[in-house]
Amino acid sequence: MKKKSISILVFLLLHFTCADSDSVYETFLQCLTNHTNQTDHISNIVYIQNNSSYTSILRAYIRNARFNVSSTPKPLIIITPLQEPHVQAAVICSKQVGYQLKIRSGGHDFEGISYTSYNPFFILDMFNLRSISVNIDEESAWVGAGATLGELYYKIWEKSKVHGFPAGVCPTVGVGGHLSGGGYGNMLRKYGLSVDYVVDAKIVDVQGRILHRKAMGEDLFWAIRGGGGASFGAILSYKINLVTVPAKVTVFKIEKTLEENATDMVFRWQFVAPTTENNLFMRMFLQPVTGENNQTIRASIMAMYLGDSNTLVSLLAQDFPELGLKIENCIEMSWIDSALWWASLKTGTNNPPDALLDRKLDSAKFLKRKSDYVSKPIPKYSLNLLWKTMMELGKPELVFNAYGGRMNEIAASETPFPHRAGNLFKIQYSVNWEEAGTEIENNYISQMRSLHSFMTPLVSKNPRSAYFSYRDLDIGINHNDKDRYNEGKIYGEKYFKGNFDRLVKVKTMVDPQNFFRNEQSIPLLPSN
Repeated sequence: MKKKSISILVFLLLHFTCADSDSVYETFLQCLTNHTNQTDHISNIVYIQNNSSYTSILRAYIRNARFNVSSTPKPLIIITPLQEPHVQAAVICSKQVGYQLKIRSGGHDFEGISYTSYNPFFILDMFNLRSISVNIDEESAWVGAGATLGELYYKIWEKSKVHGFPAGVCPTVGVGGHLSGGGYGNMLRKYGLSVDYVVDAKIVDVQGRILHRKAMGEDLFWAIRGGGGASFGAILSYKINLVTVPAKVTVFKIEKTLEENATDMVFRWQFVAPTTENNLFMRMFLQPVTGENNQTIRASIMAMYLGDSNTLVSLLAQDFPELGLKIENCIEMSWIDSALWWASLKTGTNNPPDALLDRKLDSAKFLKRKSDYVSKPIPKYSLNLLWKTMMELGKPELVFNAYGGRMNEIAASETPFPHRAGNLFKIQYSVNWEEAGTEIENNYISQMRSLHSFMTPLVSKNPRSAYFSYRDLDIGINHNDKDRYNEGKIYGEKYFKGNFDRLVKVKTMVDPQNFFRNEQSIPLLPSN
């Protein structure tokens, strides 16, 4: 019966009558015009379902093909603001017509929360608000929420060859979502998270006001640096501090199978990667593959060292002999070239940095992600059982991201992101597939859930923690009704641990009617 009800709801959402949709559109358009005083071109930033560009606009920033199918509920209207007043008007007018407003920047939300809903909704798509102003004298930059990480790295490189920013390795990720959720990358052991370098922001609140840090207050400013922006307002831009990077960094990738003693390498990695010199970040991939004679596990370590190759080889010869790193495994390059290398864009010696500007529109893949945190090394006997489980399942992969360094030096309450000291590494569970179809999707997601279940005794407990930016609806969904606080607490404590209740208090203060909401938003305090 529940499945039938959902099917009916989807049908109703996808089949507004022309009269209803036209009426909402006209009312919304008139409201936007009244609040922007821009009668001539305001209709050019609003797309209704019968607009010839609607589908291409919607699909451009859908990054998960699971939500790129006809049965996925679609927004009645997509708003693509060109100026900050357009965002203010979109918030005010969405409230006026009574529609939920989803906010999208890069579209990399793994569960499609920023562009799907089973309630009638609009999308506020920020991709045009992508301005980036870099001030090298101040070692800072203002970055629009609709800019991508690749664009940010490129703009920094244009101004300086010895500055960078500690953020993710995927260049098409939107700055708005990345910075509001915490943001980490291959310099987190040296510098910490992206949000640790956010010093100001501009947000449109539920009243349609544009607020800077001073006007929004320290509580709201704290909340949008790791607690998600979409629960509190529409982020327009962030001011960030840049960090220094050497003129040359060193990268390497080493792969071993079980037959090549990968188990010893993986086991030792857990002790070295979180404790070695802060300039070194080592990410490890674990994948079931078919070997020459049988199925096996391939362990791959990708690393970046903020220094030269000779120093790195000497360091790891002493700390990590199981890796077997040699000077010929290392490549010295500029920091901007390392961004290309991590994104698999540097296939030759002359790939220019402007490859980072490619937004790769409408290039969704089928995928599912989950996450965990590990505070104690996984014993070898458990690793051997893990290999057996992964080979039996066949598809899901694991990515281990080393912590330590600067992450151990920042208090868990400094930002909403709580997973700091005490964690050796974070696990990302990953499964991608090419074929469409419900049966195929259910099979692969079931495999991932089985692997996640297997890992239960080896990861964090009470609560079993998860990374907010790796959205996972398996751990809880909020229906935003009378039980919204209790529903929100289920996933909220996994994402934010002891910071959850402070986020709830901020939410209740700045958005008391819960206008900015989604399936995993910060809930309001329970009413008395």
